[in-house]
Amino acid sequence: MTKTSIMNVQGIEIALTTINDEDYISLTDIIKAKDGDLFISDWLRNRNTLEYLGAWESMFNPDFNYGEFATIKSKAS
Repeated sequence: MTKTSIMNVQGIEIALTTINDEDYISLTDIIKAKDGDLFISDWLRNRNTLEYLGAWESMFNPDFNYGEFATIKSKAS
């Protein structure tokens, strides 16, 4: 079962999703509260972030597209 709620942290609304009794906090809500959408774009273009996301996807996503990921990673700063 999936349930989403909103928590308020220092005046910032952050989504909290519960799936099968495990809680997930929205990182994008937290980052938006810090520096806005521009920060998210910069973070997603960062080579270290992409390497982390690639490692995560290769472990947990059986349909991970390695070829497409290599193309995206080659364009990272």
